[in-house]
Formats: sequence, structure tokens, C-alpha cells
Amino acid sequence: MTRAPSATRDRLVDAFAALVVSTGARSATLEAVAARAGVSKGGLLYHFASKDALVDGLLDRFARLAAQDADLMRAAPEGPAEYYVRTSATEPLAASGSAPDQLYTIVIATLRLAQEDDPRATDAFLAANTAWRELIEEQVGDPALARIVQLVGDGLWNSASMGIPVDDLDDILVRVRAMVTAATGA
Repeated sequence: MTRAPSATRDRLVDAFAALVVSTGARSATLEAVAARAGVSKGGLLYHFASKDALVDGLLDRFARLAAQDADLMRAAPEGPAEYYVRTSATEPLAASGSAPDQLYTIVIATLRLAQEDDPRATDAFLAANTAWRELIEEQVGDPALARIVQLVGDGLWNSASMGIPVDDLDDILVRVRAMVTAATGA
């Protein structure tokens, strides 16, 4: 049985993610992470022996949250396609504590690490992205349509992440529902 990560470990990963998002991985030094998390550098080193270990901790959190989100997609009454689009477009900074909300900063940090040529981050994001698309494809039965739905969600997420309101979400969801219905006959 694995132990749940400690609150301090979570604070350190959160601090690292926030620094990567706001200033980039290069400036997310061990000292900066410790200061942002409110722990000593020794406290940080107790949990993470290096910056690479912090990246691994962030990517582990990303994988866990992405898996939780996939579970929510699978169980969503509206189905994975509509769930993906809806949760991509809604304000991701709400403090509800749901997997999509916790996932927001971790996704951005993972993408920033990938943009800075960390192959672990690229692989982690690719794995999650593929899992989400496969769930949509299971629902719609068409790889191209699954990709289209995912691209719609990704575009909406980009807008929402920049604070651009998605005022036409209901109309978009109606169109997504119609495409899914046409593809599945349901």
C-alpha cells in the first residue's frame, strides 16, 4: 500500500507548478520553491532531492489528476465528448476542488515544461491527451470525429485559460451533441 503524499509535499509541488507557470522552469529554483511553499530548503530536500525530483512529483500529480478526470469523463451522464468540451470551456480557476480545477495549473506547468524541451513532460501530456481522446472515440466510434471534438475542447480551454469568455458554450455543446448523435445514432 502506498502512502498518500504529505501536505508539505503537495505544497511543494503546488509551489513548483505555480513558479513554472508564472516565470518558467529555469527560475523555479529549489530556493524559490521552498520560499513560495513556506518551508526551509532542507524541508524541500527531504521530500525532493533535486529539481528533477520536483518535475517527477509534478508529473506524477498530473498523471493522477488526469486519470481522475478520465474517470469523471467515463462516468459523465452527458458522455465523454460533451464532458470534455464543457470542462474545457468553463472557468478553470473555480475553487470547487474537482479534478478539472486542480488539473488546470498542473496542465499549464506540464505544457511549459514540455515547451522547455523536457521529454518527460511531453510524454506525460501525450499519454493524458491520448487517454482523453480514446474515451471520446469509444463514445463516437470515429477517430477523426473524436479528434475534432478534442480540438474544439482544446481551443475553448485556450480561450478560458487566457480569460477570454466562452459566451457561446451552450450553442457549441448543442453542436457537439448533434455530431455525437449523428455518429452514434443515439
